[in-house]
Amino acid sequence: MKEKLIRLPEVLRRTGFGRSHIYNLINQEEFPKQIQISSGSVAWLESELEAWMEDRIRLSRNEDTPGQE
Repeated sequence: MKEKLIRLPEVLRRTGFGRSHIYNLINQEEFPKQIQISSGSVAWLESELEAWMEDRIRLSRNEDTPGQE
């Protein structure tokens, strides 16, 4: 499978969160960790972000617990 990397502005757009909130969630291990792609650049795996979003949807509908499929 070919993975797609997405940069922070797209992560912010898709989640509706601010930059500091994203990094706070990462520090709390509640959001996918970023990948270092160069000395000053990071990105996220699109598949991990989509899985995280699907988990949040399930939780909001009381259908599951985090990380369960």
